[in-house]
Amino acid sequence: MTLAGRFFGTRVQGRAAAATTALRIVTGLVFVLFSLPKFLRHEDELNEFVRFGLPDSSPIVYLVGTLELGAGLMLVLGLATRLAALGLALNMAGAIATAGVQVGGPFHLGVAPTLLLATLYLLWAGSGAAAIDRAISARDRGRR
Repeated sequence: MTLAGRFFGTRVQGRAAAATTALRIVTGLVFVLFSLPKFLRHEDELNEFVRFGLPDSSPIVYLVGTLELGAGLMLVLGLATRLAALGLALNMAGAIATAGVQVGGPFHLGVAPTLLLATLYLLWAGSGAAAIDRAISARDRGRR
């Protein structure tokens, strides 16, 4: 298998691929929704980031929001799923290490670890079915 085939391919088939697709889309939508306040209620989010122990830096909030929005949309589309999942997994690890440690609670120590597990699974499994990645992988197989 080529590097592109491994990157864009999926490890799951059948029902597991369908379930992976559902997980990928839901996870992506959650990240898109979580990104919006970072742009629409920026000052509130900045204050939260400071409360979590991060620097008083507006660009950090925009950077995290951009990552969540862009990578979340990539998950919804199934485009470079593993790359998007890697970025979001690192984001969730950071959220747990900051908000989880500083604030705790069911959201920071419940939702963030759940999203971390979902992104780690997608990093391993790939896109599942019904994804742009599948079309790229199939095209790559056709070239060999």
